[in-house]
Amino acid sequence: MAFCNHLLAAAAAFALVVVGTPSRLAAQQTTKDGVRLENAVNRPDRPYRQAGSSDPRDAGPHIAHGFGRRDRRLVYVALPGGSAGGQFSSEQNGVGIVVLDVNRNFEFVKRIPTWNVPASMSPEEVSGIAASPATNMVYLATRGRLAAFDLGTDQKAWESSYDGPCCERPEVTPDGMTLVVGSDLKDFWYVIDARSGALKGKIQAPKSNFAHNMALSADGKTVFMAPNGVTMTVGDVPSMKAIKTITFSDHVRPFVINHDATRVYANLNNLLGFEIADVTTGEVIKRIEAPAEMWKPQWGDLSKHFFGHGCPSHGIALTPDESEIWVVDDINYGVLVYDNTGEWPVLKMTFPTTASADWITMGLGGQYAFLSSGDVVEVKTKKIVAQMKDEYGKTMHSEKFLEMAFSNGKLMRTVSQFGEGIPSAVQARLAGRALMAHTK
Repeated sequence: MAFCNHLLAAAAAFALVVVGTPSRLAAQQTTKDGVRLENAVNRPDRPYRQAGSSDPRDAGPHIAHGFGRRDRRLVYVALPGGSAGGQFSSEQNGVGIVVLDVNRNFEFVKRIPTWNVPASMSPEEVSGIAASPATNMVYLATRGRLAAFDLGTDQKAWESSYDGPCCERPEVTPDGMTLVVGSDLKDFWYVIDARSGALKGKIQAPKSNFAHNMALSADGKTVFMAPNGVTMTVGDVPSMKAIKTITFSDHVRPFVINHDATRVYANLNNLLGFEIADVTTGEVIKRIEAPAEMWKPQWGDLSKHFFGHGCPSHGIALTPDESEIWVVDDINYGVLVYDNTGEWPVLKMTFPTTASADWITMGLGGQYAFLSSGDVVEVKTKKIVAQMKDEYGKTMHSEKFLEMAFSNGKLMRTVSQFGEGIPSAVQARLAGRALMAHTK
């Protein structure tokens, strides 16, 4: 009898729990971004932030316990990545990849280890950086090796030095399957499987010895290979063959290509400005010089020393929509901004940088420009809005950085380290101009 009484009491208690507790299904009804419906309201004591909640009460069937979907914009800065032409030590920020949060005023997030370097040796300088959403990897070239790091785990996926110390300036094809990489001052460029690091072949460029800077067309089919010399080689990636050359008036330094790979804009030795080449004809069609009074007297005075890479201008970028061309000014330590909406580029303004800048990379959507002076510049206003600093508050003077957008730890979008025109952005600008002309 006692046993029956205990059984009846337990059953009653169980019934009370069932009646008094909402079903698990009802309790976990959520919005599309995984936040419980009961919490998807804005209140002063607990604002609702779509797709970004980390409140434990938002635990739902679509998200991990305690966290909503994580969408982040980050800058990956590779170190040591250049010394701003000797103005700063390339080793002052150590070795690794420093990650900064764009949406939190570029605050320090973490440092990703890359290589262990003996104290008795100087670290290898990073000579290029690229990333691929298809592989979820970031690729670092040094003058010694090429390595891939998994962006989900921050662990090295593979590395190789191939047939001798390499590498320079990797670029990845749009499908994420292939890397084209400079051989580090030799006369060929590597073509590499982006997933495994396996060598697919080489593009020989005997007229462009000392492989250095490069650019890859938006469709991934055409590569532009610049030497430490005057003759640039244009190569076909699928066939791994050189198809033409372009000869400039002086040694080619950093350069960029437009959205359809029909024009090249190149910095040269002994020039504050750039030359423009027509890819179809293989000829230089225009030389754009900054006003002589801005630089020629200073550059001609051999008693003066300028920080930079031995030339008045080492750094050039197109805004994604190609409405502007930005050019580093290593004579006056600033940036020249050219209007590029007419027949030829026209200088429209300049602005100073906090130090010598030797590289420009345009960020996602062209919102920010990242300079090797450590400056982050808002493209629309031309104002310096932040500096890239490491965990110790030291400005990083790297020339190798990328802005990347992630969702749930997966790389969704990134940029080229070279500030190249982007087809969709150019088309949008031209369509907007056509619409304005039609409505007038």
